[in-house]
Amino acid sequence: MTTVGATLGALAVMSVGPAPAAAADDIQSQQWYLNAMNAQGLWKVSTGKGISVAVVDTGVNPDTNSLKGQVLPGVDATGTTGDETDDYAGHGTSMAELIAGTGRGGGLKGVAPGAKIIPIRTVLLGIGKKGEQKGDTSAKAIRAAADSDAKIINMSFGTYSEDDGEREAVQYAQSKGKLLIAAVGNAADIAKNYIGYPAKYPGVVGVSAINENGEVAKFSQDGAYVDLASPGVDVPTWCDKTFKSYCPQSNGTSQATAITSGAAALIWAAHPKWTANQVLRVMIDTAGRDWPKSTPSRYLGYGTIRPAQVLLKGKGVPGAADVDPVTNKQTPGLSVGASPSASASTSSQASNSASNARTSAAGSSSDSSGNTTLWVALGAAAAVVVIGGGAFAVIRSRRGV
Repeated sequence: MTTVGATLGALAVMSVGPAPAAAADDIQSQQWYLNAMNAQGLWKVSTGKGISVAVVDTGVNPDTNSLKGQVLPGVDATGTTGDETDDYAGHGTSMAELIAGTGRGGGLKGVAPGAKIIPIRTVLLGIGKKGEQKGDTSAKAIRAAADSDAKIINMSFGTYSEDDGEREAVQYAQSKGKLLIAAVGNAADIAKNYIGYPAKYPGVVGVSAINENGEVAKFSQDGAYVDLASPGVDVPTWCDKTFKSYCPQSNGTSQATAITSGAAALIWAAHPKWTANQVLRVMIDTAGRDWPKSTPSRYLGYGTIRPAQVLLKGKGVPGAADVDPVTNKQTPGLSVGASPSASASTSSQASNSASNARTSAAGSSSDSSGNTTLWVALGAAAAVVVIGGGAFAVIRSRRGV
């Protein structure tokens, strides 16, 4: 088994090419996707308040301007020096800010600035010596996230390798009613047969990356495990663990995953009685696409996330509370506390490394794939606009494993 690994994984937060922007600068002007989503309009309806998101990653620094007051107690699953607030790479903090950053002090503004972050520190090999000392801890970390008060588990990392312990941890988290969201990986342009875990496991939402024009990023991995697409090109992150500057042109399915988690938090906060299945179902229903929902694209899955369609246009039917909308199977062990209501619809870089290692899914490539282009409207005002999309969307069969 080969790992999506160390060398390119190290580029997760050390962006190549563009000069870093000073932390004091208003990096929010670089967050193009917020305007595309009509974030200002969304925040009048929901900020994600009342929703906690577990960030399974390199740790989360609670002392950045944007995260002060946003980070709850978490768990360190690494067994190394420090705790869950000791981010050994800067990657986890970046994901947390993209999800729930307040934007104070010119910092990143999260998609769901009213949400809270629960940091779960795990080992991402190749981007931190501290994590490399103990080996893979993702299964332990996912279980810790499942046992937390978080409703959403963000996993911006991936590997080539399937792991029984990690699969069982995913099943455990799903049985606890969590919405699990993971990066599909950034190896499309160098490893065509790459399959990313944990994104591939049933019960996990796999997210691919698009750019500002709605084009699928060249690095974004494709396959039957892609469920949704989200902005992941030129999305700012911290440049490194020193937290001195942001890199505005950072790219990866890591960022796309965090933005998707933020969008899910907005929807869930507006509909607190929904289950994870119902939140995901309306996200699928309202995703931007020009192909049948029954035959998802291997590049964009069910389409590009459009939370404004749910929150501002009242679209999407939540449906069955205890049925996974991707597999169409009942969620094992899920205790359903609320009945679904039809009327409720108103509202990983890549290279070879050690076996079973986990690496971040942030990237540094600025290219996008010209033969998988789909132009979509993310906001609420317009219907989906597709230019040649139907000709380029490669359809895959529904995932039912």
